[in-house]
Amino acid sequence: MADEPPFRDLRWRSACSGGNCVEVTFEGRHVSVRDGKRGDESPILTFTLEEWKAFVEGVKGGRFDPA
Repeated sequence: MADEPPFRDLRWRSACSGGNCVEVTFEGRHVSVRDGKRGDESPILTFTLEEWKAFVEGVKGGRFDPA
């Protein structure tokens, strides 16, 4: 598909907490996420910038906090 980001030469940013790590990269109009502990072996989830912004706003707003 033309709208998919090319998965080459990506620069991953890592964040870890409590032994869990996530890596994120920004490629054009897409954001890709993978398991930081698995690195290149991890599946990659890809979102549009709009989807990513909505997710980050939800996290900041507590939408995903346990009940």
